Amino acid sequence: MSAAPLTIVVGAGISGLTCAYALKKSGQNVLLLESSARPGGVIQSLQRDGFLFELGPQSFSSTPELAGLCDELEVTSDVLEAPHGAPRYVLIDGTLVNLPLSTALLTSGLLSWRTKLSFLRDVLGKTSPPDTEESVAAFVRRKFSPQLLDRLVAPFVSGIYAGDPEQLSLRAAFPKLYEAEKSAGSVIRGILKSGVKTGQQTVTRPRIRPGLLSFKTGNETLVNALANALGPALRCGVVVGDLRHAGSKIQLNTHTPAGAADFSCDRLVLATPTAATGKLLQTIAPAATAALDQIPYAPVALVSLAYQRKNVGHALNGFGFLAPRSPGIRTLGSVWNSSLFPGRAPQDHVLFTNFIGGATDPDAAALSTNELVELVHTEIAPILKITADPAASHVTRYSTAIPQYNLGHLERLKTVQTGVASIPSLRLIGNYWKGPSIGASVEYALAVAEELRIG
Repeated sequence: MSAAPLTIVVGAGISGLTCAYALKKSGQNVLLLESSARPGGVIQSLQRDGFLFELGPQSFSSTPELAGLCDELEVTSDVLEAPHGAPRYVLIDGTLVNLPLSTALLTSGLLSWRTKLSFLRDVLGKTSPPDTEESVAAFVRRKFSPQLLDRLVAPFVSGIYAGDPEQLSLRAAFPKLYEAEKSAGSVIRGILKSGVKTGQQTVTRPRIRPGLLSFKTGNETLVNALANALGPALRCGVVVGDLRHAGSKIQLNTHTPAGAADFSCDRLVLATPTAATGKLLQTIAPAATAALDQIPYAPVALVSLAYQRKNVGHALNGFGFLAPRSPGIRTLGSVWNSSLFPGRAPQDHVLFTNFIGGATDPDAAALSTNELVELVHTEIAPILKITADPAASHVTRYSTAIPQYNLGHLERLKTVQTGVASIPSLRLIGNYWKGPSIGASVEYALAVAEELRIG
C-alpha cells in the first residue's frame, strides 16, 4: 500500500503555520519545516518585569477568516478588543490632532477647505486612472491635494507598510482605491458602491467583532495554538538547502543540528520571505528568483518605552499617533499599548511601542539600542508631556521588516508566477502577495490550502 501524498510547507511564520494547519485539518499528510528554533516569525510576545512587549505586530484587525481560525483553535475566549471609537491622532505642528475616521473629517480643522472641496469634486465628477502605473503619492495629488498626502495618507502608509508613498504602487498596495475609481469614476462613490450588499443573506453574530484585537498573553497566542495543533508535523531547526524537481516529486536537502537529511514530497509550499524563497528556487525556477530578488523590504526598529504614569502628562485616551515626515522627527508613530489592552504594563505604568526607520529613513533602524531609546524618548517626551526617563525599554530591529509593494510589484509577481508555472506541485505564499497584515496572510494561506485540498 503506497504512502499518502506528502505536502511539505517551508517557513513557519503565520502564513506557513496557517496553511499547514488547514491542510492537516482536512486530512492531508503535511510536514512544516522551520529553520529557526521557534515558529511564528516576527509574531513574538515577551513577558518581562510585569510588561508585555510585542516584538512584531502590536495587534491585528479582525477578519472572517481570522475569527474562524480562532474559533477552531479555541482561543476566542482569550481575544481582547481595543476600545471601539477610541481616537487616533496625527502630529501636526508639534500637536496631536484627533483624526476623525468618518464624515467628521469634513468639519474638523485638520484639512483646509481646498482639500475638503476635493472630496466634493470626486463625488460629483468622473475620472479614470491613468494608463501608466501610478504611485500612491501621485494618485492623492491628482485626485485630492498635497495636504491630504502630507497630513493623512503618508502617515497612514508609514503605519501599514513603513513605505514611501512616492514609490508604493496604488494598484498593488491599495487595489480597492484603484478599482473604485476605475469602476465608478469616483473613489468615494466606488467605495460606497462596493460596500452595498444585495439579496437576502443569513446574518449570524460573529463571536469576534470587527476591530483591533490582541490576546490576553499577546499575539503569540495564535502562533502557539497553531503549533500545538500541528504537533509533530512541525519541525523547527531544519534548514532547507537545495531543491530538485524530479518528475512528479520535489526533493529537499535539509540540515539540522543532528546532521543532513533528504525529503521527497508530492507538493511543496514555500512560505518564506522573498530572499529565502528566491534562493531556494534558483536552480528549478531561476526567472522567479530574479523577480523575487527585486522586491525590496523596509527596515524597521520597534522601540518599546515604559514610564511611570505620574510622569506622563498626556491623557493617553486613544490608540496612539502617526507622524507626517514634514515635521522632521524620525519616529514614524507610537502605539499606546497600555491604553489599548489590559495587562501590558504594571499598575501605575504605561507602555508605548514606537516605530522608526522605514523606506524613507532606512538608516535609523541600524542605530544602536541606546541611540534608538534616546532618540525616540527625546522626540516623544514633549509630545506626550513626559518628565522622566523610561522605567523600562526594549528594542527589536528588523533589517527586512515589511515587503514594499512598489511600482512594478504586480509585474514582478506575474513574472514569479510564470517562472514557477512549469512546477504545478509548487505554491508560494507570504505577506508579499495579498498584503502585509496578519489577516491578509491568513486569508491567502487558507485559500492556497483549499486549492491544494481540492486539487
